[in-house]
Amino acid sequence: MIDPARPHHDGSPLHVSHADPALGDEVTVRLRVPAHYGPVVRVVVRSNPDHEPAWVEAVHDGTAEGWEWWSARIVVANPRHGYRFHLVAADGRVEVLSQTGLSDIDALDAQDFALVAGNPPPTWMTDTVLYQIFPDRFARSAAADDRPAPPWALPAAWDEPLDPTHPGRSRQLYGGDLDGAVEKLDHLVDLGVTALYHTPVFPAESNHRYDASRFDLVDPLLGGDDAYRRLITAAHGRGIRVIGDLTTNHSGVAHEWFRAAYGSPEAPEAAFYYFRDEAHTVYETWLDAATLPKFDWSSAELRRRFIEGPESVVARWLTAPYGIDGWRIDVANMTGRLGAEDRNAQVRQTLRRTMVEVAHDTLLLAESTNDAASDLQGDAWHGGMTYPAFTRGVWAWLAEPRSLPHRGFDGRVTDEMWFFGLPTGMPHYTAEQFVRQLQRFTSQIPWRVQLGTMNALDTHDTARFATYATEESIVPAVGLSMTLPGIPVVYAGDEFGLEAVDGEMSRTPIPWDRADEPAIAARIALYRELIGLRRGHRALSTGGLRWLHADAGSVAFVRESAEEAVLVVAASTDLDVILPSGALIGADAARPLYGAVRLDADPSGAVRLRGTGASFAAWALPGVDAPAARATSAESTPEAFAQLGGPEL
Repeated sequence: MIDPARPHHDGSPLHVSHADPALGDEVTVRLRVPAHYGPVVRVVVRSNPDHEPAWVEAVHDGTAEGWEWWSARIVVANPRHGYRFHLVAADGRVEVLSQTGLSDIDALDAQDFALVAGNPPPTWMTDTVLYQIFPDRFARSAAADDRPAPPWALPAAWDEPLDPTHPGRSRQLYGGDLDGAVEKLDHLVDLGVTALYHTPVFPAESNHRYDASRFDLVDPLLGGDDAYRRLITAAHGRGIRVIGDLTTNHSGVAHEWFRAAYGSPEAPEAAFYYFRDEAHTVYETWLDAATLPKFDWSSAELRRRFIEGPESVVARWLTAPYGIDGWRIDVANMTGRLGAEDRNAQVRQTLRRTMVEVAHDTLLLAESTNDAASDLQGDAWHGGMTYPAFTRGVWAWLAEPRSLPHRGFDGRVTDEMWFFGLPTGMPHYTAEQFVRQLQRFTSQIPWRVQLGTMNALDTHDTARFATYATEESIVPAVGLSMTLPGIPVVYAGDEFGLEAVDGEMSRTPIPWDRADEPAIAARIALYRELIGLRRGHRALSTGGLRWLHADAGSVAFVRESAEEAVLVVAASTDLDVILPSGALIGADAARPLYGAVRLDADPSGAVRLRGTGASFAAWALPGVDAPAARATSAESTPEAFAQLGGPEL
């Protein structure tokens, strides 16, 4: 169970003086403790510079609105500088606060709060609401009618059903193009999104284009380089940034580099891939897909051509005349990794260094389908497209398993539900389990990187959430994606209520001609309103996160800043929750922002929340009042070290 009346710290400006420090900087970190808790008579901040513990005494700053505030100054000694709080009670009892919460035993270093030195995210990251498109299925311009289909393609009309079986899955071509996307940018403006992320646009032999045959030009089927420039210019003109998609783990077998390397051990490109025989005809692939040969990043020439320096592929699309605003890296978790080899850090850091050199205010996101904590420490990736923390947790709580007969890749009919590749199927979570999963999978990721990690209900690689969700549960699910820390994501078609049983079938042509149908118009309006909620309140982008309640069917949390706080409630069933006195400050001044949940503030300070059925609601509250931080020194003291069990100096 969640206890809202416990000591609290997070990485927000209320608690951390500088989110983007450099090595050697002093940063003030602050702890708040409920006045009636304890009492706490002493707080010591433990860091771990160079893997050797260092201790700094915190200073008691004073009391405000029922909270005791403590501050300490620490020196950022490593690129990832972890720290935790040791709280000493009057009776000598010691508790430890880390990102896993409050504990009566010690914490793991990996789960410390963490400051990240260097590689700051772009200035616009926290304001981002992302809209993802799959170019072949998003919109089609009239110019597409004049482009002949390539030999690999199976042309399809825009209203023709998707073919669920091989080879149709990857070869059906609907003719969506980049000029078509330009024509629909006003739809994005209407929704309120601020960034467009598109899946690959390079030439390939599939509709998804993750099997690129080149990286230095845009597929003529999409309109070519000129159409891409038109899209970027038009998007930027509307205040929308553009994020590209790059496959650093593999190319396609039709790629000019692979064709030069295959069967030619003497070719310079032979070192770009993993060949298993002397003739260079047997090669390593991505997940046994023969069309996707895996890159060998030990090759300096591959790094030079692809990711290193102003002449590289990475740099080409970030600079004039294109100027995209960042990259999402496909299969980032596997890039540079094979057996005993692990060059992932080298690749991601080189890639990011190039981005900084040619266009520093850009975003770098990593696809990682499972636990990505070891990679998401801020040294290169600003965040991730991950699934375990938010996406799988929301599905397990708010979606419902359903038996939907459908044809799979091999053409056989099955009613087995797809669930993120887990062979055990979708679990059924309570709301409290959803919170615990979210906390578990973010407990080892620095706060700054959490803010850059995508909160997607679904993507082009997943089934559509609406397929397994009731109409009622759509609202709390979308609401949570817009109000929890991270980048909200709308996958094109979600706002139309589209459904699909797996990732391939989620790549549906957008039914633009149906946008005015009442049910679809209502769904679009829902997304517009909840995106507006996110964008209208800065606390939902950069404010802290403090959980107030979680039970079987509901959660409540508050996003807090000095200027404003936003209370958020989501429920899957009827709601009747009492938040105890002191859990929420300023409830008597709460201003409704969204939803029909009733809030009653008791004179004692307790708050009662009541709603019917699945619901989502938010209220604006006054900002958090905190006394000025009094900490003046970041020097560790021998006394602090000795008193907490260290050897005498």
